[in-house]
Amino acid sequence: MRASERAYLALLEEILEWRLPPGTILAEVEQSERLGVSRTPLREALGRLAAEGLTAAHNGRGVVVTELSLDHADELFELREALECKAASLAARRGNPLVFSELQKEFSSAAALVQGDDAAKGNYYSLVQRLDDAIDQAMNNAYLLQSLKSLRVHLVRMRRLAKDNPERLLASAMEHANIAGAIAAGDAQLAAACTTVHLNQSLNHLKSTQHQTERTAS
Repeated sequence: MRASERAYLALLEEILEWRLPPGTILAEVEQSERLGVSRTPLREALGRLAAEGLTAAHNGRGVVVTELSLDHADELFELREALECKAASLAARRGNPLVFSELQKEFSSAAALVQGDDAAKGNYYSLVQRLDDAIDQAMNNAYLLQSLKSLRVHLVRMRRLAKDNPERLLASAMEHANIAGAIAAGDAQLAAACTTVHLNQSLNHLKSTQHQTERTAS
């Protein structure tokens, strides 16, 4: 693996996991020493992160991990709705009904996962990933897939602003079941509508969590 790729992947993981939280200054000398690469491949890695919107120039010197706010959430979810509704619609037209029928059943019986321990919740998030993967494959559109992959990088960071809530996770499981069921039925309009409902509820939960955190802090 090239040094620039190794540095990029290391920094990307740390940014997504909030080990490098928003506002962190990434000084070239410090980061090159820490990651064990020279400054040239580090600059390449930072350039890729900047192109993805994860870092930005800082006072004309070095870069900083970009900030996140509810304003960013609104913008991301506007794009997310456009892309994911289209993806669900295409999956309903082109996907294998049996795949999504099975996913619907799993989501419908996911209460034990979302109300369980961290390991159980991990299995639930794996189920969500399997639905995403199934939609990605079924929609059969490489350009849409690339756009979704770029968007999901930012969504991973954004989800850190929300807290796990058993009631919300249970509702989310039912929303995912509805999406999978609509795709299995081959109903493109319903699949898009179910996706819209899920995204609106997710955004409302994120905003509610943030407002509650801000009130607690004040």
